[in-house]
Amino acid sequence: MTIWLPDLSSGSGPLYLRLAERIESDIDSGVLASGTKLPPQRNLAYDIGVTIGTVGRAYALLRERGLVSGEVGRGTYIMERDRELPAPIAPAPLPHEGSRAVEAPPGKLHFDSTAAPNVGQSGAIEAMLAAISREHPDDMTSYTRTFPEHWFAAGSAWLSRNGFRPAPETIVPTLGAHAAVMAIIAAVTSPGDHVLFEHVTYTQIARSSGLIGRRMALVNSDVHGIDPDDFEAVCAQKHPKLAFLMPTAQNPTGVIMPSDRRAAIAEIARKYNVLLVEDDLYGALTNDRTPLLAEFAPERVFVVGGLSKSVAAGVRGGWLSCPAHFRHSIRVAHKMVTGGMPFLLAELCARLVLSGEATAIRARSIAEISARLDIVRKTLDGCAYNMTQNIPFIWLALPDPWNSGTFKNAAYGQGVLIDDEDEFKAGRSDQVFHRVRIGVSAPRTRGDVEKGLSKVRRLLDEGSAGYDSFG
Repeated sequence: MTIWLPDLSSGSGPLYLRLAERIESDIDSGVLASGTKLPPQRNLAYDIGVTIGTVGRAYALLRERGLVSGEVGRGTYIMERDRELPAPIAPAPLPHEGSRAVEAPPGKLHFDSTAAPNVGQSGAIEAMLAAISREHPDDMTSYTRTFPEHWFAAGSAWLSRNGFRPAPETIVPTLGAHAAVMAIIAAVTSPGDHVLFEHVTYTQIARSSGLIGRRMALVNSDVHGIDPDDFEAVCAQKHPKLAFLMPTAQNPTGVIMPSDRRAAIAEIARKYNVLLVEDDLYGALTNDRTPLLAEFAPERVFVVGGLSKSVAAGVRGGWLSCPAHFRHSIRVAHKMVTGGMPFLLAELCARLVLSGEATAIRARSIAEISARLDIVRKTLDGCAYNMTQNIPFIWLALPDPWNSGTFKNAAYGQGVLIDDEDEFKAGRSDQVFHRVRIGVSAPRTRGDVEKGLSKVRRLLDEGSAGYDSFG
């Protein structure tokens, strides 16, 4: 073992990050040669006056960067590097790309989306776009540098539900719900921090978090949502900075977390100083009266919502409400991760909400989704699935001998795109659900919904041995 101590007297940022960067610098300069064993975490922590956790996070970050290797019982070693002939820089592999095709294949029935159904909203959108172009020619040709007050009022109105009424000064307009959550993660966490997710969830956020250097911590759930005991255990062991939750109509399970469970999660988060993202995107479609998680812990909950599931996904409309002292940093982070809020879309979304048009479109969307869920009940009668009122997807349980991936492939062979359970796994998980998610809002007509579900039903009835014989 080398006699070596890092100098942390210079630099800025968290101590673990400064330590990792100093070690990387010493590797690059040759101070730490390939094969060198780094000091045990406890020893180094004592020698430089930091916690063991700080050293552990630094070593973990170095492992993620491919600079060191660690084995239980042997220690942490500098990995071999070819300095004479450096390898060409290759694109970094994505942490997990999911099981969907990057580009959707043509000629298939899309049951792999939950965007708002087409209920004729394009007419209202067209009229508003024309009015905005006519009334704001200068704003249309420039970057957005000022945000009108009615943009914040629109977000406050759209996110208000049950007893939750966010003040306009807590609102940040965003390019959809996904951009909202990523702005929160970028603003309140640092590379190497843990962000907590359920084993199955909306994994585009988990993958995006991994892409910017955040680590995932997984928590168990049951029929009522996140398990409080496991949540507390993960908080104590992994010390996540942030947890991503969908308490109302969780995607893909459809679970609605009861009030007492929300109160328990809020109290545990307060105990361990964990910030919470409450994705309420589907909540706007429900008649559920359960208090929002933000009502239990307003000082640490960020509420996210938007127009994609109930009005129109293509307008990229979203807002978040945050504890007031986070608002500036999140607005800056949103600009950095998205390039900025386009005036046209922000003004359109605000007008849709404040004119009442968004509420009217949502009512028509709910009616259409409800009619399509009736087709599900009829076509899949006798099958086991989770369904939540007004929510445009089901979580279908597969009978023997099907597994999730094979069933997805079989449905694809019949021209139907659905999502297997791996599409929703936030990380490497040993949990197996034998389920698929089927969305019903994207097919063009109710006839297409019935046609696609009939093919799914035939697969379920025939079994995996017989699906190759379908004509």
